[in-house]
Amino acid sequence: MARPRLVGFSANIQRPSKTRAMVEAIADRAAGEVALDVRLFDMVDAGPALGSAWSRDALSLPARRIVEAIEEADALVVASPVYKGAYTGLFKHLFDLVGPDALIDTPVAIAATGGGPRHALVVEHAFRPLFGFFGAQTIPTAVYASDADFQDGVLRDDGVIQRVADAGGQLARAILSRSASVEDSLALRSAAR
Repeated sequence: MARPRLVGFSANIQRPSKTRAMVEAIADRAAGEVALDVRLFDMVDAGPALGSAWSRDALSLPARRIVEAIEEADALVVASPVYKGAYTGLFKHLFDLVGPDALIDTPVAIAATGGGPRHALVVEHAFRPLFGFFGAQTIPTAVYASDADFQDGVLRDDGVIQRVADAGGQLARAILSRSASVEDSLALRSAAR
């Protein structure tokens, strides 16, 4: 059987990026616990035409590939830098173009980065409702890191590092559980034939 596909998406608009480092850390932790096919994307990969695409049909090829990868993923790690108390507008715009039924029961790890601790609740007040709309399975541990938690672009705060480990482990277990459910369903269908 093919490895489950984990797609990481970071809404950073520059490289290197603390937000991208967070996505990589959570994805690496999950992949350390279960064999995964991991693909990582940045907002930068979507290209500047994303903002002018008013419909899915108007997406550039790079942006369309990201949307399709998100829709076809068995699990997601998503993160955004925080601007004015929420994820970026382009992050929301990209997910506005994802099919409304595409993420049902998909395990999702959510994370965010910001300038200081006052934005920490963005993961609860912005991300969870968005992925709740999609019927996705957001894992219990969300991760937020502020600038002070990084040193030279590398995550250094022990508490945040532990939350990354917890989130990656919970995501791995959710992927295994979902894969087992899919295999059970396929076995039942085969037995019914």
